[in-house]
Amino acid sequence: MPPVPDSPEGQCRLALGISFHGGAYEGWQSQSSGRTVQDRLEHALTQFVAQKSVTTLCAGRTDAGVHGLMQVVHFDSPVVRANNAWVRGTNRFLPPDIAVHWARPVPSSFHARACALSRRYAYVLLESPVRPSVEAGRVGWTFRPLQEQPMRFAAQTLLGEHDFSSFRASSCQALSPVKRMLRIEISRRGPYWRFEFEATAFLHHMIRNIMGCLIAVGSGQRPPSWMADVLCAKSRDAAAPTFSPDGLYFLGPVYDPAWNLPDRTNAFDWLP
Repeated sequence: MPPVPDSPEGQCRLALGISFHGGAYEGWQSQSSGRTVQDRLEHALTQFVAQKSVTTLCAGRTDAGVHGLMQVVHFDSPVVRANNAWVRGTNRFLPPDIAVHWARPVPSSFHARACALSRRYAYVLLESPVRPSVEAGRVGWTFRPLQEQPMRFAAQTLLGEHDFSSFRASSCQALSPVKRMLRIEISRRGPYWRFEFEATAFLHHMIRNIMGCLIAVGSGQRPPSWMADVLCAKSRDAAAPTFSPDGLYFLGPVYDPAWNLPDRTNAFDWLP
């Protein structure tokens, strides 16, 4: 059990909750190009604290084109500001597709990644004979009709602790392919499907590779039992092609309530 956060006085470590549209960025992780969400956030923070360099650590990295509804970062602040000042002041220097939703002082023992108990993602998929227009870049797309029950059956195969090598990108840097999938939920609202995943951690491209397999099952191209064959193969060659990043959203980490951090942002509310 982590310690209950101290009062704001004397705190120098801060946690921020951030949402972003990933379409214009090369993922979260800072790169030499400067075209990442982390680069933009750290530049805005540095401007807000009067050019004192700020480096952040996040709860979970995202790929190019992937969106975030509640990325959590922590950093050691060189200045003292009120919580709402961190939100308003940092947002002043951020582009319109990135926003800080909340700021909280945390103990020096808090670490955005290491303290996360699990991580959550959602994939939003449009089932339509016509490609997305207004939602372009915000939803995945399939023109084939999907059946819910076969996908639910296939998804159950992935629950629990498994070697997810079949769903791992060749560039994945994780030390182990063994992860524990805690929850997969599938729902539909009109032509929009929402697939929600929660696991202790995820491999590079893991959800997008699972989505490719679920859609193959839901469209009747593969039987539901095929998912177990893919999982047991422990080979990327056994699975479906990697699906589009457009509909993938990082919903954020789950922390012990003792850290007293928000569980969600208002950005959640518009998703189907």
